[in-house]
Amino acid sequence: GRHQGWGTANHCLMLERDYVELLGIVDPAGFTNDLDRLLEAREGMLGLALASDDPAATHAAWQAAGLASADLADLARSLETEPPATLRFRNVMLARDELLGLGLFACHHLTPEPMRRPEWLRHENGARAIASVTVMTPEPEALAPVLARVVGHVRLTVTDRIYAAHTCHGVILVATPDDVDMLHPELEALPPADGPVLAALSLLVDDPDRTAAFLTRQGIPHARDRSGAVGVSPAHAHGVMLEFLPPSAAPEALAAFG
Repeated sequence: GRHQGWGTANHCLMLERDYVELLGIVDPAGFTNDLDRLLEAREGMLGLALASDDPAATHAAWQAAGLASADLADLARSLETEPPATLRFRNVMLARDELLGLGLFACHHLTPEPMRRPEWLRHENGARAIASVTVMTPEPEALAPVLARVVGHVRLTVTDRIYAAHTCHGVILVATPDDVDMLHPELEALPPADGPVLAALSLLVDDPDRTAAFLTRQGIPHARDRSGAVGVSPAHAHGVMLEFLPPSAAPEALAAFG
């Protein structure tokens, strides 16, 4: 569907509790939320959307944490179904400059029901949920305090130079290019950049063997690591280091399913 009043449209890959949004530009003269700038340089992930049950409370908390750019914004999107529907959202936006170039906002679904058809939640590759997103940056120590304001200081942990921002459903990892290689050894890495780059998307699947078999049938090159994770390199995933993990790899994300 198309974002009403914007120059972008999307397809959504719906999962049990979250989704992956594929964005494109349908009107270059309209507002693109920096998608045009990204596509001038490369493909890949544009931004992160965190779920909010109460956008007013999120807005107030972010303002109180010192995120001065936090701003409430309403958004609507057409859903091209029969019959057609309009999806409505209340978001809390943050300026990229305040996040050192990282795209991140909070999203509250005012009309969630039309997006959760059971047939849309079943995928041949076995995908169930987003386990983590890895942010690659040359200076993770600079981004860490900003993320602490986003999720709360008690939900940010550090191991060596790898920071983990724990949401209630999945993890945002922040690491140097070398540590990104260590975190995702089966994947060809993205080239280093001056600032933060959303580098890797890790999805939980029912069975990595089933996922690998599906990718083989589709003719998509992939690799396995010692843990059984299945990786698709950026050249075959539109600029994203794409990883499929067994359920045991991300207990925090699985806990949301009970």
